[in-house]
Amino acid sequence: MSAHGAASAGPLARWAQRLTRDKADTLLLLAAALLVLAPHFGHLPPWTSAVICCVLLWRGAITLRGRRMPPLWLLLPVSLLAMGGVYLSFRTLLGRDAGVAMLALLLAFKLLEMHARRDLFVVIFLSFFLLLTNFFYSQSIFTGLCMVATIIVLLATLMTFQYTGAVPPLRQRLLVAGKIFLAAAPLAVVLFFAFPRIQGPLWGLPGDARSARSGISDTMSPGSMTGLALSDEVAYRVRFFGPLPPQNQLYWRGIVLSNYDGSTWTRTERPRYRAGESNSRASVLGEPLRHEVTMEPTGKRWLFALELTNPNLPMPGLGAGLSDEFEFISREPVHQRLRYQASAYLSYRLQPSLDGAQLARALRLPDGYNPRTLALAATLRQPGGPADSAQAVLRMFRTQQFSYTLEPPLLGRNAVDDFLFGSKAGFCEHYAGAFVVLMRAMGVPARVVTGYQGGELNPVDGYLTVRQSDAHAWAEIWAEGQGWLRVDPTSAVAPERINQGLGRALPQQAPFGLTGLDGLMNFANDSNSWLAKLRFRALAVNNAWNQWVLDYNPDRQSSFLAELSGAFGNWRSGAALAASALLALAMLQLRKRRALVPPDPVDAVYAAFCRIMARRGMARAPHEGPHSYARRLQAMAGQEDKKEAMLAFLELYGALKYAAPADEITAPAKRLAILLKRIQ
Repeated sequence: MSAHGAASAGPLARWAQRLTRDKADTLLLLAAALLVLAPHFGHLPPWTSAVICCVLLWRGAITLRGRRMPPLWLLLPVSLLAMGGVYLSFRTLLGRDAGVAMLALLLAFKLLEMHARRDLFVVIFLSFFLLLTNFFYSQSIFTGLCMVATIIVLLATLMTFQYTGAVPPLRQRLLVAGKIFLAAAPLAVVLFFAFPRIQGPLWGLPGDARSARSGISDTMSPGSMTGLALSDEVAYRVRFFGPLPPQNQLYWRGIVLSNYDGSTWTRTERPRYRAGESNSRASVLGEPLRHEVTMEPTGKRWLFALELTNPNLPMPGLGAGLSDEFEFISREPVHQRLRYQASAYLSYRLQPSLDGAQLARALRLPDGYNPRTLALAATLRQPGGPADSAQAVLRMFRTQQFSYTLEPPLLGRNAVDDFLFGSKAGFCEHYAGAFVVLMRAMGVPARVVTGYQGGELNPVDGYLTVRQSDAHAWAEIWAEGQGWLRVDPTSAVAPERINQGLGRALPQQAPFGLTGLDGLMNFANDSNSWLAKLRFRALAVNNAWNQWVLDYNPDRQSSFLAELSGAFGNWRSGAALAASALLALAMLQLRKRRALVPPDPVDAVYAAFCRIMARRGMARAPHEGPHSYARRLQAMAGQEDKKEAMLAFLELYGALKYAAPADEITAPAKRLAILLKRIQ
């Protein structure tokens, strides 16, 4: 670097230039290892992350101070203690989380036990393997981009240790590593689409595959859904093949809760039927709303459908079961992203007649609970029928200063009494549960339904995103000849929750009591603001990544390959065309690389000499070097007048090619001139 360049460089750059080759290379290796290990700090136990950081700092201090590596008698007990800590943290040494923790610790400790070139390759290859485990925890597009950047740094590190002479600047090494990555990318894309895919997670040990996930439970008690309302996690995304229904019609039916013990609503275990096998006794009216749902993994068997999805053909190709309470249930728990299509009808009649057992289940109340609520029901009951009685309860919710809140007070043994006559503040499960208790006390069959309500439409890609914060509970009452009728008590207290979503129903509060941030928060919630538009675009990109990359399962691969083979006539011609395209691409890359590397002029003259000798019947054998070739020519008879020139040419070529050149022949032009004279 010039004096001006050295002066203009920053202090960090000047410090790096003063490092020896070994120190600079080792620090680059430590930086690459940190890029591999850092993404795991979020899910590893805190002590594991702390140990890894200490080991990396220890190794960096050893490098900068030029000290020796720690002895084996020190490393071995420390490593065994770390493995013991992994066992105490996870109660096993097998499985996903324990295995990743062990690999991370082994990589860190291996950096303290590098004595030969072989150890360097072990560290880098272990880094590549550990980098792959990031997909166990996140498969977002951001994770993929970070992994690509880390791969390029690892490749640059691997190249750095291969240089025997001058080392190019780090920027140049990173550019070369990036070109290597791009050269391999086409083959990776072909393998992604064509390599046989395996159903389910590759790390699917039973304990890992069934780890707990957030989502709606099959039980409900006061306050149980508040935690979901605070979660921004995506439950599923929906694409409608026609106009989007109004927000207040987006009820996504999930679990029906009919049993009540005084504090908790639970589901009744009922037989599960295949679509079309059960006597569903449901009739639908109007045009169907065809839509496609992409549901995130839940670890549960419940499938959510727009109310009312046609029970005779609920989800083509999925094989979902249907309970007699109209819950859609998958054969196995949903441990990976699931996509299904459905047809729903906003106008329907559901079970206009019930048998005695079903009626008794929908009227049952526990003895000895909520006496004030039972007395209130007697005063609210209307002679007109179930619908009039329901309107009386809703009118009470609207007129008696009930409030909708995420922070309701705790309730006692008679929870409904405490809610109706005490706090009068609650979330959707408070209102749905109290409403059903009142209706049953009036002699009206009723039950609680849990699922999701609403969703956020992304104007960029047209997908409706339903989040865990959209979790909702409502009620159904039954009337003779009309069947089950949906009644949402929350709409009487907070109609904004149903018409505009949870964010509009709850009062906006600035964080940490900073009222000056209210304008900024409203700006972020404005769908027309540039911040909202940027957010919608980011969500659309992430959704496209999920739809086209993460959701490329065996079924979609089979469909894709079938369409591809149909386009090419049959699979053999398609495979032959793909192989030909890959071969042509490889040949073009090879020719391009050869064109970029100019031939050595000394080797070019030697090749010309060998061609001349071959025409004279004295061809060089492929295994012969210049000295061996010269000895064979000297022993051959004939060409005595030129033999001296041949031997001199080969001797000089060997000196120019394999020995340090002398001062008078250092210029390539002189070397060529001398060689050409020997050939003439």
